[in-house]
Amino acid sequence: MSKYQIASQRDSDTPRKLAEFLQKEGQFLLPMVELVAQTETAIDELIDVTGRATIEAVLGLSAQEVAGPKHPGKAVGAIGWHGSQEGVVPLSDRKLRVRKPRLRHKNGGEVEVPAYVRLRQQRGLAGRMLKIALGGISTRRYRDVLPRMAEAVGVSKSSISRETIEASAQQLQELAERRFDDVELLVIFIDGLRLGGYHVIAAVGVDFQGEKHVLGIKEGASESTTVVTELLEDLVARGVRPGRRRLFVIDGSKALRHAIDAVYGQDNPVQRCHRHKERNVLGYLSKEEQRRVRRVMKNAWGVPAREGQAMLEKEARRLEEEYPSAASSLREGLDEMFTVSRLGLPPTLARGLCSTNLIESTFSGTRSRTRRVTHWQSGTMALRWAAGALLETEKAYRKVMGYQMLPLLKGLLDEPLQADAECKHVG
Repeated sequence: MSKYQIASQRDSDTPRKLAEFLQKEGQFLLPMVELVAQTETAIDELIDVTGRATIEAVLGLSAQEVAGPKHPGKAVGAIGWHGSQEGVVPLSDRKLRVRKPRLRHKNGGEVEVPAYVRLRQQRGLAGRMLKIALGGISTRRYRDVLPRMAEAVGVSKSSISRETIEASAQQLQELAERRFDDVELLVIFIDGLRLGGYHVIAAVGVDFQGEKHVLGIKEGASESTTVVTELLEDLVARGVRPGRRRLFVIDGSKALRHAIDAVYGQDNPVQRCHRHKERNVLGYLSKEEQRRVRRVMKNAWGVPAREGQAMLEKEARRLEEEYPSAASSLREGLDEMFTVSRLGLPPTLARGLCSTNLIESTFSGTRSRTRRVTHWQSGTMALRWAAGALLETEKAYRKVMGYQMLPLLKGLLDEPLQADAECKHVG
């Protein structure tokens, strides 16, 4: 029996030889040309038609190698042709219904077509379904994305939902079990994401090389000290341990600030997000005042820490009479608005560490991938979708801007520890 070989996309001669054959045997292409020229058939439908025809031709050739050419009348060998039957082969993103030859042994019993057996061995459909769903289509509208799967295979909506749940649960488990024992994290960004009526708080870290890592998620709002503390304690259990100083960049939540002190100690520098502060303050102002105060705040972020802090304190005094809530919001956590500025980092690196934009962009990808989900059934569902979307978004991560200067940040973070170690040695 002939041996089968697996064709690889790396075999660069294969497409060229196939193209040469098709150009030479031009009559073979005439039906396709006619189909395109004289009908309104979409190109993907044309590919479907020719793809199905090609697969069925391969199945016929494979059956012929087993049973020999077809002969009218009685079979001449031990294995004979016995008509055809419907079959299904999985493609990269769907399943395709085909007609496959049926072979039977003369003593009874079905005989497999080798090529069909190989085509059926492809796995991983659940993961691909999830990727399509995370691409922005809820399971309610799966027929818009998987019409061929639904029509050719009769896959039910509930079946796709089960597949999606199973795959997303696996991704949530994968994220929950990640270890960071050997990852030297210098910066940790923490912020919250709202999915329907549920909140998910997430942490993203930056290591010494500038690579970003989704560290973990927890269902609940960043305003809850209990939720934030549980998230940070989970990170400790998975290798992000206290014992070294790290820069924490947060949205300004008091609960976040308290949890960082409780879990990692009070010696870690904390930077409050400039963007969150701007939104919070401007929310108390009229439109006319918003434009002016926004300009003042942006100017303050661009000057040395002492000067910028004095500018905002002066602005808070000016707002006290007419906009007391805005003045109070501006003063809250004011010292930590300039943490990165006081570290004296180069502007290219410092710019990305003064706000939670890094994690906000991750959330943007998450919102894009879940925007068509209209019914959030539970916090568990929100966690599953958030985990899948965050991990998918993580694949597109690039190094932080100014990553070449991270050794400088590491040196600044290590200084107090080095001083403590020297004091202990002297003592």
